[in-house]
Amino acid sequence: MKITLSDEEIIRQHIQSSAAGCYESLYRRYQKKVYKQCLAMTKNPEQAQDFTHDVFIRVFVSLDGFQGRSSFATWLTSVVYYYCLDQLKRAKRLATIALDEGIDYYYTGMDDSEKTDYQLQQLSNVLRAIRPKDALMLKLKYEDGLPVSQISLQLNLKESAVKMRLKRSRNKVRELCRTPLYCMY
Repeated sequence: MKITLSDEEIIRQHIQSSAAGCYESLYRRYQKKVYKQCLAMTKNPEQAQDFTHDVFIRVFVSLDGFQGRSSFATWLTSVVYYYCLDQLKRAKRLATIALDEGIDYYYTGMDDSEKTDYQLQQLSNVLRAIRPKDALMLKLKYEDGLPVSQISLQLNLKESAVKMRLKRSRNKVRELCRTPLYCMY
């Protein structure tokens, strides 16, 4: 006879003994449910699969923070919902374009790797031209992929201040990229 532990009992065992089997048990129980919720929100199977893995990584990293005020399934559903919502908002807000879009004119005679090296050098010049605090904030956000909440904790600022400084820094970078001294695009 096999005894099935509740989610809360599995988590309690993990916290007391750091048992790695906890992760596997919870993943097997909820993987399909999390995937379906991600798929319902993204409408994209590949993106839903990526989000599913990201959610489980987040959940496992913060499992010690599960306080048991609700069931684990309810807590997990909430994590999935807010993670997907945050990622979808971020994707909408940070629409990207290819680096080489519309700038081939300036790079005649260069192969792709030379173009990329040149563009990275130009970006590096721009980042050196702005305040070091602004450059750090941009790097934390876009290189390291930290959310605003983490940046605010790390830099001891309010989230609204981080958002405003990021906006101003992006505008400054755009402005400098329009000047021939720093960028050709």
